[in-house]
Amino acid sequence: MAQPGIRLDREKFCCSICLDLLRDPVSLPCGHSYCMSCVKNYWDEDDQEKTCSCPQCTQFFRPTPVLVKNTMLADLVEDLKKTGLQAAPADHCYAGAEDVACDFCTGTKMKASKSCLQCLVSYCDQHLQPHYKSAAFEKHKLVDPTKKLQENICTRHNEVMKIFCRTDQQCICYLCSMDEHKGHNTISAAAEMTEKLGELGLSRRDIQQRVQDREKEVKQLQQEAEDMNRSLIKR
Repeated sequence: MAQPGIRLDREKFCCSICLDLLRDPVSLPCGHSYCMSCVKNYWDEDDQEKTCSCPQCTQFFRPTPVLVKNTMLADLVEDLKKTGLQAAPADHCYAGAEDVACDFCTGTKMKASKSCLQCLVSYCDQHLQPHYKSAAFEKHKLVDPTKKLQENICTRHNEVMKIFCRTDQQCICYLCSMDEHKGHNTISAAAEMTEKLGELGLSRRDIQQRVQDREKEVKQLQQEAEDMNRSLIKR
């Protein structure tokens, strides 16, 4: 019964960027903590914005905070290492051969919880947070994890296929709609899917009604047969 508690304690002292135990932990003004090297690399990759933000809550900081090692947190992590808790990873969170792996994880990959049809990337719970917290991602379409993201890309124009061509019965990108599919009967892929699902629902209800009618007819025939048998027996 102690194992779940061990895993929970370990996760509290993990860096949400590298997903490993904190190394030279630093705390940002928002209160979130990371490995010093991880947060520095994260900010270096985002230097075009000329601002620094928290990878977890996306709070912006200006000027850039001075990163100072959190000695108390570092001591706690060292205590965890000495007790061997770092050897109890949450294996059920790691991606296996059959799982969709997070594209953002470095080193050991975590299982993806969602795939983004806009980014064409799969994310674990941790790396998915900006999609929920930042307005920049509010129009992105998240779906269950899939390894078939590239099937949503037009092989000719390398664009996401968001349009359905009813003339040719296939998904196309916006460049296709202005080129070889120009003048065709087109609709957004999402609208086409909604319509098809509606038609499927109607067909299913129709089939269910037919099945119920047939069952009713069978029961009626069975009742008539039983009545006839009773009548023959009385004779």
